[in-house]
Amino acid sequence: MIYFDQAASSHPKPPEVGEAMIHALNEMGANPGRGDHRLAKEAADIISETRKIASRLFGCSDPKKVLFYQNATAALNQAIKGMPWVNGNHVIATTFEHNSIRRPLESLKKQYGVDVTYVPWYDHEDDFIEHVKQAITHDTKLIAMTHASNVTGAVMPIERIASAARQHQIPLLVDASQTAGHKHLHMKNMGINMMAFPGHKGLLGPQGIGMLMVEGDLDLQPLNHGGTGSFSEDPDQPSHWPEKLESGTLNTPGIAGLHAALKFYETRNHENVPRETLLTQTLFKGLKKIEGVTCYGPDEHVEQMPIVAFNVLDIPSQEIAMVLDSHYDIAVRAGLHCSPLTHETLGTTEQGIVRASLGRYNTEDEVEQFLQAIKEITESYNLL
Repeated sequence: MIYFDQAASSHPKPPEVGEAMIHALNEMGANPGRGDHRLAKEAADIISETRKIASRLFGCSDPKKVLFYQNATAALNQAIKGMPWVNGNHVIATTFEHNSIRRPLESLKKQYGVDVTYVPWYDHEDDFIEHVKQAITHDTKLIAMTHASNVTGAVMPIERIASAARQHQIPLLVDASQTAGHKHLHMKNMGINMMAFPGHKGLLGPQGIGMLMVEGDLDLQPLNHGGTGSFSEDPDQPSHWPEKLESGTLNTPGIAGLHAALKFYETRNHENVPRETLLTQTLFKGLKKIEGVTCYGPDEHVEQMPIVAFNVLDIPSQEIAMVLDSHYDIAVRAGLHCSPLTHETLGTTEQGIVRASLGRYNTEDEVEQFLQAIKEITESYNLL
């Protein structure tokens, strides 16, 4: 199969990721932080080392504020719902948000009477920045923003947003689900206060593990309370990080796999232009040459993630995806991609969008096969 659904979950993984997970299952097996024996210490060590390497790679000053969750959605929920909210508070987000940000914000609206402004993105950076600045009020308590659209791959100007947020002393939460593993990220240098991402996308790690990183003195209240392996005599949740925001047994095999993925990423972090970016540019240019294909998002001269969003004529996007799967053995994603506001902005709510997303292990030959398939599909529908 040609796998062009990397934005949903990367495939395949580096061999060392699976090997690290199997080692954790078969050779460690113990509960980290829940014992003084050798196996429990070994499990705790891999978790500590993963915090440290992530802290170093992504510019988070304190490894204890590198937190583990089952995915980026849970991490974003902790970041958003863990802040103190009262009626009349205000949050700024974008129309390109995934539901993992939008739905927690909508929950705040219902629970606390928080006001939310969704600033539209039309691929015009200066206009977007100006609209964000205009949306800031005395009641704005958070800017929560995706770093890149999971639908079109458009990259938000996070550092310029951070500068505006800093001027008004507003925390900035960044959803780096599509950029972690593809772009150089450094929280302190970029002015990011909180950043969340999964292990299983651009970082090429396993599913079931995600991270929330907190830079500076920002305080959060835990969404979950329970056992932490320490401070057991206290009926209240510990005030120390990371125990304060991590209750229950951590996913040691997942963290071990993420540790291996982060080490693999460290070896390629120097790449100025990842190979999947070059392949994406070829794919985008090829699709634009096919009559009847409409592409969305930035053009090939603008930075974007390895995602190409398009439609064929007026055919429902999910129908095109099914044809690609059943007749060409090609996997893509179609529909609304858990980001309905994006489709309202693009005017594609009814048709949806076909999303082809590439990764490190895709090839030029696969891109050529994909383009030929789309050409044949378009020609066949034109004959109907």
